[in-house]
Amino acid sequence: MSSTDNRAHEGFTAEERAAMKDHAQELKKAARRGSKADKAAQEEQDVLAKIAEMQDADRTMAERIHAVITATAPVLAPKLWYGMPSYALDGKVVCFFQSAEKFKARYATLGFSDQAKLDDGPMWAAAFALTEVTAEVEARIAALVKQAVS
Repeated sequence: MSSTDNRAHEGFTAEERAAMKDHAQELKKAARRGSKADKAAQEEQDVLAKIAEMQDADRTMAERIHAVITATAPVLAPKLWYGMPSYALDGKVVCFFQSAEKFKARYATLGFSDQAKLDDGPMWAAAFALTEVTAEVEARIAALVKQAVS
């Protein structure tokens, strides 16, 4: 096996290591925050700041998704999760937006955790590829989020 082959199997990618570092910083920051109301407001500001840092296409999609999720399910609290905008119920992430740029993917992803109530028989989708957020996509996201928190 060549040294190139060994590097491919050493473990996490640079992007994955960066996401884990983001998560560690998020946990430290959360531990230092004050009241629950202050914490929630700051976490939403952190999400909006992360969205603002994204490249054009990802930022546009993330802004629209944030608006749809917060309007559809105000019970979900925006927070960063591994450096990604996410939305939690009672502190547990229900859904998240992963920009294409974050892991050098060809499309962004709207993902749902096992906390989401999307069950549909013995198999169902838990992540959706996104290249654009149209009115039709917004409606579909709203329906999924409603179901996820039902």
